Amino acid sequence: MNTKILDPKNPETLDIAAGIIRDGGLLGIPTETVYGLGANGLDADAVLKIFEAKGRPQDNPLILHVAGKEQVEHFCHDVPEAAWMLMEHFWPGPLTLILPARDLVPRRTTAGLSTVGVRCPDNAVTREIIRRAGVPIAAPSANISGKPSPTTAQHVYHDMAGKIEAIVDGGECRVGVESTIVDLTGARPRLLRPGGVTPEQLKALLGELDIDKAVVGEIAKDAVVRAPGMKYTHYTPSGDVIIVTGTGEEAAHYILRHLKPGDRVLCYEEELGLYPRGTALAYGSREKPETLAHGLFGALRDLDSKEIPTIYARCPSGGGVTYAVANRLKKAAGFHIVEGDKSL
Repeated sequence: MNTKILDPKNPETLDIAAGIIRDGGLLGIPTETVYGLGANGLDADAVLKIFEAKGRPQDNPLILHVAGKEQVEHFCHDVPEAAWMLMEHFWPGPLTLILPARDLVPRRTTAGLSTVGVRCPDNAVTREIIRRAGVPIAAPSANISGKPSPTTAQHVYHDMAGKIEAIVDGGECRVGVESTIVDLTGARPRLLRPGGVTPEQLKALLGELDIDKAVVGEIAKDAVVRAPGMKYTHYTPSGDVIIVTGTGEEAAHYILRHLKPGDRVLCYEEELGLYPRGTALAYGSREKPETLAHGLFGALRDLDSKEIPTIYARCPSGGGVTYAVANRLKKAAGFHIVEGDKSL
């Protein structure tokens, strides 16, 4: 299969892209979070192609992308008032809501669950493709399962060339980490995955928000999960990732004592000067958390090489979008965290 790169400025692109979706094909789509690997979310055979192209476990549910909140009740029932309130405040945007699924949503899309995640992406091109296709687009991140998510069309092409019909090149993703996921099917709202909509923003509207244990640690391999990004290894480059805590100097002292030929350091811009030239890569500024979210997956991809045995990473702590960055890095590291050298 010859995978085409489609320019959204070309007047024919939107119809070509919508046709691929309608005809049961696979399409790389831009969003504000990461690029998605899209197919007709109501076509079980098309959805199966997503799992096959990614090498994705079939008990890992997919998210339905819709063009607007008016489409939600076509695919979900018993939508609570809290959902409409969140849609009003954050859609289009990086927020996925877990809701009861109608019967027309294939169990292959929901991974056998009676619920489904839905979101409206903050990307006008992709929303128009959804409108023209006339169906919701099921789309996980457009990467090989377990690897760092793609934030450019070139990332998608690297992983999916020859496996999918086309990629719509919408430029670099603005947010850089996947959407926040909130489960609204229980007695209390539950955060299943942090993202661009922060826990603080959600609590301000909902008044209460439980944090699922999958957000803060590993869960059992046989656990049934309601959303993507909760159970399996994610965001992982070829080398081992080890998070080093402490001040910049404490972390650098530990890392430089353990650094072996070929190893690399993933750090903040402010800490580049602590390491020998060529050993460290900055993924953003600690003072500007949005730059860390924007740069994380691109940096992990740059370090994804079998010639890099170990990556020592600096991981932020705190609220806001920092919480999502820390979640992704900890999952990339398999929660392998060590303390910096405090004997300085």
